[in-house]
Amino acid sequence: MLHLISDQRRAGAQNFARDLHRELRRRGQASALCALAPQPAGRPAVETHRGRRTDLSADRACDPSPEASPDREEEPAATLRAAVLGAGRLRPGTLRALRSAARSADVVLAHGSDTLAACALALAGTRTPFVYVSVGHPRYWTATRLRRARGGTLMHRAAAVTTLTDEARTVLEEQFHLPDGKVHVIPNSRAAESYPPADSRDDRRAARHALGLPADVLLVAWIGAIAPEKRLDLALDVLDRLPDVRLAVAGDGPLRDVLARHPAAARAHFLGALPDPAPLYRAADALLLTSDSEGVPGALIEAALAGVPAVATDVGWVREVVRDGATGALVAPGDPLALAEALGKVLACNRAGLGAAARAHALEHFELGAVVDDWQRLVTEVWVDSTTPRS
Repeated sequence: MLHLISDQRRAGAQNFARDLHRELRRRGQASALCALAPQPAGRPAVETHRGRRTDLSADRACDPSPEASPDREEEPAATLRAAVLGAGRLRPGTLRALRSAARSADVVLAHGSDTLAACALALAGTRTPFVYVSVGHPRYWTATRLRRARGGTLMHRAAAVTTLTDEARTVLEEQFHLPDGKVHVIPNSRAAESYPPADSRDDRRAARHALGLPADVLLVAWIGAIAPEKRLDLALDVLDRLPDVRLAVAGDGPLRDVLARHPAAARAHFLGALPDPAPLYRAADALLLTSDSEGVPGALIEAALAGVPAVATDVGWVREVVRDGATGALVAPGDPLALAEALGKVLACNRAGLGAAARAHALEHFELGAVVDDWQRLVTEVWVDSTTPRS
């Protein structure tokens, strides 16, 4: 099995691909992880693993053969590096490298929209089937006729499509006229062991120290691409209304320089794209999600597994992760005043109780081990179908 991600960032689709890749290898499944392109332009992500500092933008060859896939040692999912196929996501050289790598794979899992286009182009005319793993809200990226036409053309080339909820499956089937049985619902999930909660106040302080964050303040985490739909501007507006709170921003994107000049940015810590978000969850008192559009956000699942309550905009299927009043708070999108009020209440109440409830809910509904069997069944079905002679 070959997992394909768009680049080496620690974003939602990439995080899930790493967790699933690691768990499948642990179960004895031959599996490889490749990225279409290196870390995007900007600050390169640098990780520390067993005392070694590694620039994640370094190219490595991608070999999905069974001999190359088993781990020599048990490596945390956060430090698993994806081999880079090319200098750009859809460049001709990248597509040729993907076509070559796929020759040794029985099935390719394409995690994210750029990987859908790459697989549709690079694998055309080959015998290697691919599964498109859709993680966003389909109504957001099917909003225009051009997007629907492009997405439909590409999606019809996939052997199967997975999405996160029954509603999303209905949207995909209706928008793209996909045949019955092509779209499969498999919930978003994460490996609980990758996001351990802080086990003491000292552990929380150590996590803050490692990230260069202040020790004795109310600290709220914001994690995501600094792009228009994620609305970091709202988070900074919220910060402006809560003078005793600091904001730790993990992510990068086109609006970073503009938002760094926001009046409240003096109390925000821009950490860039973290190679592993787990230390930030251990450092934080709460997570803030301000997006205008989401599917089932991986960051909310990760924070919940780490025992961190969340305040989030009620978009997509966020309410499947955040139970309003029980594990955090839900607020209508686009309202900084309501977000500030909700966050203030969460920070002032029993955060430990909310966090424990969030972790229990995530373990029951979003732990990776519960859905890996579904992935293995689907991949087996796709492989068998691809090898069955047509009458």
